[in-house]
Amino acid sequence: MTDDLATLQAETEAALAAAADLRALDAVRVGVLGKNGQLTALLKGLGGVPAEQRKERGAALNRLKTALEAAIEARRVALDAAALEARLAAERLDVTLPPRPFPPAGPEQGAIHPIARTIEEIVAIFGAMGFSLAEGPDVEGDWYNFGALNIPDHHPARQDHDTFYLPAGPDGRRPVLRTHTSPVQIRTMLGEAPPIRVIVPGRTYRADHDATHSPMFHQVEGLVIDRNISLSHLKGCLIDFLRAFFGISDLPVRFRSSYFPFTEPSMEVDIGWNRKTGELGKGGDWLEILGSGMVHPKVLANCGIDPREWQGFAFGMGIERITMLKHGIPDLRPFYESDVRWLRHYGAPVLSPATLAEGV
Repeated sequence: MTDDLATLQAETEAALAAAADLRALDAVRVGVLGKNGQLTALLKGLGGVPAEQRKERGAALNRLKTALEAAIEARRVALDAAALEARLAAERLDVTLPPRPFPPAGPEQGAIHPIARTIEEIVAIFGAMGFSLAEGPDVEGDWYNFGALNIPDHHPARQDHDTFYLPAGPDGRRPVLRTHTSPVQIRTMLGEAPPIRVIVPGRTYRADHDATHSPMFHQVEGLVIDRNISLSHLKGCLIDFLRAFFGISDLPVRFRSSYFPFTEPSMEVDIGWNRKTGELGKGGDWLEILGSGMVHPKVLANCGIDPREWQGFAFGMGIERITMLKHGIPDLRPFYESDVRWLRHYGAPVLSPATLAEGV
């Protein structure tokens, strides 16, 4: 390497070592390798070098260019690492701080929200009956939420004053916040071959808000599809569940004929209670608790299941409703107000899981 190239390399390496940040590094790069840089000017001047020296001079310039590019990149990596270390040091959190002092009454303990606890209990009871858990999206298409369930176009549930719709997509269809967890039943029947036995808890949405209704609430639905399923299977399943959930072995349960588009025949289910005292299982009054019925043949056909070979039953109930009945909670709204005092009163201990062994 000629003296001028050796000098240029030494000066550039010294400038790189002195560059304290990426801006200074870029200035060195532009001064050497930029459009008007020193090395660029030497490369452009190769045409004026005598022919017998041009090849050797060109090779030396290219070697120098490669060496300087490698040195610049190495310095960039070093500066990036140093900047990251500085940022980590500045943003470091001390996780060794001592805990907050306990209040005079002792350490505060968390609690499981009543809705979450009820879902755990429901899953435990139906799990012992052989049901598996199924989940689905909160935002649904019209067909999953209404059409596949044999709900006609003129049904009130499809109206804007009852249902939350989202803006229409490119296809012109409006997604909907699911009004029940029944779309998960449809997705299950479309995705799995019978026999099917699933329990479907989850959030649902309807345009209601008062002491007993909320725009967002929770439902749990069940679906059984198998050969030779009858109403007796439905009745036995629900009676066993209600008596286990409320902890009343002789809880009176009554089934009344009703109508739902997705079941045929359909039945409302009532439990015995005392209207004056609110006590369950006592008195001569009846309280409606859930809806149920045999899955409509059209619903089975919509999901590709032959209703001549397979039958089934389905049911659904409000999780908040049965939670309020079980724990004597008079108003629905505190469920969502994040009042720690309310949660401590109605919440369940965090270390007591819902199991049948506990008498659920």
